[in-house]
Amino acid sequence: MSSLSSSSHHTRCAACKYLRKSCPSDCIFSPYFPSNNPQRFSFVHKVFGASNVGKMLKRLPVELRGEAADTMHFEATCRIENRVYGCVGIISQLQQQIHHVETELAMTRAEIALFSSTSSCSSNPNPNFSDYAEIIQEPHFQEEYSNLNSFTQSQQNDNNVIGQYDNHFFKF
Repeated sequence: MSSLSSSSHHTRCAACKYLRKSCPSDCIFSPYFPSNNPQRFSFVHKVFGASNVGKMLKRLPVELRGEAADTMHFEATCRIENRVYGCVGIISQLQQQIHHVETELAMTRAEIALFSSTSSCSSNPNPNFSDYAEIIQEPHFQEEYSNLNSFTQSQQNDNNVIGQYDNHFFKF
């Protein structure tokens, strides 16, 4: 008799343990919130609520539910770590890094254009200001300088990347 009861015994998933209820064999949460990782469900529950998580999982095809549970866990973790911006804060940091690197790249390209132009004038051992004035009028230097200048202006127009998200995503 003990072997029969142990084979029919179903370990409760983290969600059912957290909610203090019995875990049915067809529990929507059990494949995605195993009992050995209770924090995963507690974070998701704090941000989304158990009912909403269950509804979202039920609406999805079975093959997409695991990825959805992982995404909800990631979003919940980010929201708990950063109450105001959540994962948008991470996106903002990454965009700022991209802008910084793009600025460095534009500056480097402008310097390369300047140095390649000055190397063509290397026949003159004593260049003066008028030599540089001619160099910066050359088309390839003007193009690089224009790219850098337009990028710098767009940076100045964007006061704050996070502020952009406030305007687009968080309509108050």
